[in-house]
Amino acid sequence: MQYVIPLIIAAIIIMALVHKQPSYEIFISGVEDGLKIVVGIFPALVAVLTAAYMLRASGAIDLIISLISPVTDFLHIPKEIMPLALIRPVSGSGSIGILTDILNTYGADSDIGKIASVIMGSTETTFYCLCVYFAKTKVKYTMRAVPCAVLGDIVGIITGVMIIKLVKF
Repeated sequence: MQYVIPLIIAAIIIMALVHKQPSYEIFISGVEDGLKIVVGIFPALVAVLTAAYMLRASGAIDLIISLISPVTDFLHIPKEIMPLALIRPVSGSGSIGILTDILNTYGADSDIGKIASVIMGSTETTFYCLCVYFAKTKVKYTMRAVPCAVLGDIVGIITGVMIIKLVKF
């Protein structure tokens, strides 16, 4: 297993030699293209990550949870997983931190731990991905994609809660 990466590199070099391609120049060209992509998406990433950390630090998450609690209570969504449900669309690393807290507090085999795990697996870092994709592709009209993506996250959250509450493993 430890030789997989060196074997891949060797295979690439051998293929370049067989096809008489300048492997170093192609590599440098690829690095340049990669850096152009990073420069193009970096401002959007900084904005999304800053927003995620500001939401957590300011207490806005708790305010949002209290505002939507009538809906979440009606749908029987545990309030303990709501910070995860709200941060997940914005920040992958922030949601992993919240998931870790949930699993440490309630345990991986608890209903709350299972629901949190299903939410992590069935939702996406929606705004992060949209920022990256739209920043790179220069898409200007995003108003159709955002509601659809948010609806997908909501469906993933509600479905995760329903499945765990209905099916006892």
